[in-house]
Amino acid sequence: MDLVVGRVVKAHGVTGELAVDVRTDDPEGRFVAGAVLRGRPARGGAEREFVIESVRSHGDRMLIRLQGVGDRDAADALRGTLFLVDSAELPPIEDPDEFYDHQLEGMAVSTTGGQPVGTVAEVLHTAAGELLAVRDPDGAEVLVPFVSAIVVSVSLADNAIEIDPPEGLLDL
Repeated sequence: MDLVVGRVVKAHGVTGELAVDVRTDDPEGRFVAGAVLRGRPARGGAEREFVIESVRSHGDRMLIRLQGVGDRDAADALRGTLFLVDSAELPPIEDPDEFYDHQLEGMAVSTTGGQPVGTVAEVLHTAAGELLAVRDPDGAEVLVPFVSAIVVSVSLADNAIEIDPPEGLLDL
């Protein structure tokens, strides 16, 4: 399964640098000089491999220079490109209470009383911590803090998450 680890937002400056939204929990390990990235163009087309020449932080984004992308026009042509990795390439997680986002997305969520809540649509990483965006069959969404006081159990084998929501959480 392909996982998105970054997306080209725009060109930065006139020398071919790219402003990239990072979507990985290990940006320092994934986006380093010499690393090879697999890119899928936003408007279709064939995937390409890119070699990173340099990387630097810029606010909540990274500025990346790729081999062969030497000016603003070449950088602009990559706008919207998604950088991908195969989930099989990810190292195993040793801690039984830690998960990759893609492992949680699609899991069924129910309360400790057995009431179905919905399916995890997305894992949101915020300054306050992680949230599970849980969507019910009607499309309504509730944000569930991914903390041990609320998320009682996660079973990868059963593709299920059990929560003990505080009063009112599911009514929002």
